[in-house]
Amino acid sequence: MGEEEKITTAVFAVRTTAGQEKNVANLIEARVGMDKLPIKAILVPEMLKGYVFIEADGPHSVEKAIAGIKHVRSRVPGVVTFPEVERYIVVKPVIEELDEDDIVEIVGGPFKGMRAKITRVDKAKEEVTLELLEATFTLPITVHADYVKIVEKAKKEE
Repeated sequence: MGEEEKITTAVFAVRTTAGQEKNVANLIEARVGMDKLPIKAILVPEMLKGYVFIEADGPHSVEKAIAGIKHVRSRVPGVVTFPEVERYIVVKPVIEELDEDDIVEIVGGPFKGMRAKITRVDKAKEEVTLELLEATFTLPITVHADYVKIVEKAKKEE
């Protein structure tokens, strides 16, 4: 591959209305397809609200892709470095985020939709023991960490 054949791209951040990141990405994707714009990738990080990352050959391509799209606030000036993007791509297991006394919502199984407090975290088995908050009596249940999502972190005493 000759020097001039090397493809250089950069990652650009685009500010959006919080909660509209997926819609914005879909609209950008549609425009990229229609106008055959040189956009390599569109990333919607789940952990970062109000931003979409776009990989392109330059800022002009990003500007074309986002021009007039609803819920796009602005293109963030400058380029986003790969390590900055990488921390939103590398998926940490759910169990790493969980601590005792966190309030969680159960997202699967027979207790789906109920809120609970974590009483024990077993990182080796990737399980958490919970106390249901809506139950009339406290019955500890143990579920896989993938079945819970954090609603509120436990207050740490300083």
